[in-house]
Amino acid sequence: MAIPDSKKIYPRKGDDTIVYLKNVITDPNIEIGDFTFYNDFVNDPRDFEKNNVLYHYPINRDKLKIGKFCSIACGTKFLFNSANHTLSSLSTYPFPIFYDEWEHGIWADKAWDNKGDIVIGNDVWIGFEAVILAGVTIGDGSIIGARAVVTKDVPPYTIVGGVPAKPIRKRFSDEIIAELSALKWWDLPPAEILKRIGYIQSGNLEAIKEMS
Repeated sequence: MAIPDSKKIYPRKGDDTIVYLKNVITDPNIEIGDFTFYNDFVNDPRDFEKNNVLYHYPINRDKLKIGKFCSIACGTKFLFNSANHTLSSLSTYPFPIFYDEWEHGIWADKAWDNKGDIVIGNDVWIGFEAVILAGVTIGDGSIIGARAVVTKDVPPYTIVGGVPAKPIRKRFSDEIIAELSALKWWDLPPAEILKRIGYIQSGNLEAIKEMS
């Protein structure tokens, strides 16, 4: 059996709507794990940085970190800190970014509240046109519903949806979640994952554990 190649741009023959995201990223403040893919049937998926990672300006040095084997649906947006007009001011008008016009001597980054990086775990499925806000961490194995707006952290293996996104249910029992979190199958070499795909797809955790 052939070993999958994580260095491809297009993992499916004849399909230019899906890309392995890591291989189309140029921004050093965006980190993507192996085999994570983005699907876009509206725009060119290679333009992910321009179309989907928004308000991500170098002045903040904030990061987008996405783990391995994530599935990111068309239209997903990641909104970074510069989208957050500061609430500590008496006005929401971003005077600091118009420093040339007003010559007030205030740094541009005082115009917004800095809530931190966006961190997405491994094996996360993000649904159609979901929005992830700055400062949010999404745990391994979670599912984000279509058009959800995620404003708070999501625990591992949890399904969330709505505006703002709220927990719907856990995917598995606490015991199984703990075992999967310890197993970290996504860190295995591709050849070893290939041997386990049948068990992963059928939900046979015991067989996978016996192989470890």
